[in-house]
Amino acid sequence: AMVTVADVMADNGVVHVIDAVLLPPTDVILSHTEKYGNILVDHNGNTLYFFTKDADGNSLCQDGCLDNWPVFYAPQLSVGNGLNASDFNMIDRGDGNMQTTYKGWPLYYFAGDHSAGDINGEGLGNKWFVAKPDYTIMVVDHQLTGLDHVEYKGDYTPGQEIIQYFTDDKGNTLYIWIKDNKNQNNFTADDFSNNGIWPIYEETEIIVPSSLNQELFGVIEVYGKKQLTYKGWPLYFFGKDENRGENKGVSVPAPGIWPVAQAGINPAIDKTVVDIIVNSEDHNTLEAAVVAAELADDLAGEGPFTVFAPTDDAFA
Repeated sequence: AMVTVADVMADNGVVHVIDAVLLPPTDVILSHTEKYGNILVDHNGNTLYFFTKDADGNSLCQDGCLDNWPVFYAPQLSVGNGLNASDFNMIDRGDGNMQTTYKGWPLYYFAGDHSAGDINGEGLGNKWFVAKPDYTIMVVDHQLTGLDHVEYKGDYTPGQEIIQYFTDDKGNTLYIWIKDNKNQNNFTADDFSNNGIWPIYEETEIIVPSSLNQELFGVIEVYGKKQLTYKGWPLYFFGKDENRGENKGVSVPAPGIWPVAQAGINPAIDKTVVDIIVNSEDHNTLEAAVVAAELADDLAGEGPFTVFAPTDDAFA
C-alpha cells in the first residue's frame, strides 16, 4: 500500500492517506511448484507437510519426532487465494500445545528445509508428504479394526499390525471388492440402491503422493457415474465408516472380502469366457471338452464370443 497524501495535520495527530487496504500477513498460502503442483506454505514460503500416521486426525509425532518435524500453528488463521478457511481447524496436541490442521491433517514443518521453497521432507520414510490442496489419493499408516471390533493384521487374521493403505484427501478409507474384475464394477446396482452400503469413489482427477505411480490409477464409468480405480480395481468407501481413520469394512461380511486398497495389491484380472467356465461348479464336462478341443486360449482372447454352455446335468 502506497502513501498518496502525507502529513495531513490534525489537532490531535497526523493523517497519511494510502491507496489500498492494509491486511495482516496471510498464514497459509498456495505456492505453485513445477514438480508437485500447488502446495501449502506459510507466509514466509516455508513448506508444510502431512504425516501418514495421523490417520484419525490426531498428531502421532511426539517427543523426539518434533525435533525434525516442528508443528505449525496459527491461532487466528488467515488463508490465501484458492484455499477455504473451512478446511482448516486446530487440535489440542495433549502436550500443552495446539496445532493447525488442513482437511483433518495436522500440519508440520521439516527441520531439513533451510530456506523458503525447500521441499526436502517429501516422501521421507514413505511417511511424510508435502501438504497439497488437491490430493485425490493419500496414504495412512494405521491399525485395521473391523465393524466386529476385532483388530486385524494385513493378512486379515486377528492381531495388531500397522499397515499402509489408501484414503481420499480427507483420510476416509478406500476399499476394493475381491469379486470385481479389471476395470469392472460387479457390485453396484444399476439404480445405485446399494451405493449407501459401499459408495463408489466418484472421482476423475488422479493426484497422488510422490511414492505412488499415478499411471496405475484410472477412471471407469458405472451406470453414468465415474469411479476411480487402482491397478484395475474399482475403489469404494464403506457406508458405516463415519469418522476419519475408521476402516470397519474390513470385517464385512467376513475378513478379506473388502480389503483396504493399498500399493501392494495384485492387479485385478480380466474375466474371460474361460474363467467363467473354469470357476463354475456346474460346467466341469464343458471345461474338459474345451481343454480337449484346445479352445481354452481362443476363448480367452479378445472376442466377443457367445458361448452356449451346457451344464453337467445337460450332458448327463
